[in-house]
Amino acid sequence: MLDLTLLHMTSVWPIILVLGPTAGGKTKFAIELAKKLPGGGECICADSMQIYRKMDIGTAKPTLTEQAQVPHHLFDLVDADYEGFSVDTWLELAEQTITEIRKRKRYPIIVGGTNLYIQALLQGLFDGPEPDLNLRAELEALASEELRERLLLIDPPAAERIHLNDRKRTIRAIEVHQLTGKRISDLQEQWTSGPIRSDLYIIGLDYEVPTINGRINARVKIMMDEGLVDEVKQLVEGAGLSRQAAEALGYRQILDHLSGKLSLDEAVEQMKIRTRRFAKQQRTWLRRFRSHPNSTWLNANEKSPQWLVNEALTSIASSSYLVP
Repeated sequence: MLDLTLLHMTSVWPIILVLGPTAGGKTKFAIELAKKLPGGGECICADSMQIYRKMDIGTAKPTLTEQAQVPHHLFDLVDADYEGFSVDTWLELAEQTITEIRKRKRYPIIVGGTNLYIQALLQGLFDGPEPDLNLRAELEALASEELRERLLLIDPPAAERIHLNDRKRTIRAIEVHQLTGKRISDLQEQWTSGPIRSDLYIIGLDYEVPTINGRINARVKIMMDEGLVDEVKQLVEGAGLSRQAAEALGYRQILDHLSGKLSLDEAVEQMKIRTRRFAKQQRTWLRRFRSHPNSTWLNANEKSPQWLVNEALTSIASSSYLVP
């Protein structure tokens, strides 16, 4: 029988980092894992859209029932119209939360969603030039299509990684190039090749592409059935959405539907297409994390959360990192 007492034989409770593609079941897996770890675990959100209040359905935020099963952190931090939430802000809050959970002698479980957040957690913040407010104001005035064309021209690798609707990171990439003459993708390669923190254990969930695409399509249907259109309407009728929030997958397409740019069927189809593209981008990022020495990647195709959790516990308990 697996001896879970080994998991307590460490001076620092390691971070458990749960990675995998969108619609890959990370939330349910993390909750089950938190319940079975000796002493328990607490989940920390690493999703740049789940930070917004009242953006629940479209971000696949853990339900209130799920959040009641184990403690959850860094959800619902700001209103949807809030401008300026950054990876810097998230990282500072995450480090504070990790420290507090460890003081309670429980395991911090980071549930990965935004890979830039994960990269910052593993290797710190990207050391780029200070923002140029005048340049940013000029870029902010441009349409998203023109920004995209500029990025494709100066930094194709960055354009491959940055989502079509992600104005914030598109502007930052253009800004870095204009201020330094260097591509942000090249600078980030130097960043990601540096030292990686070791006080964690990565559990990655792997899926075959047809499987994850099917799960994405199913999730979009569930979101629509649960009332995504009404959720977006209520946000619009309230204080509205910030530029960053308005570009979230699902919300952008429903906003386009509400403004008459897309029929509802077209919006739903665009949600599926964009989310599948996002999953492809995630796979590129996730390859970066596979080389971490304290990691296990599980084939999650057709596997239950319970089976995956048992495999994860076995891997964690047998890790030489966790045994003194």
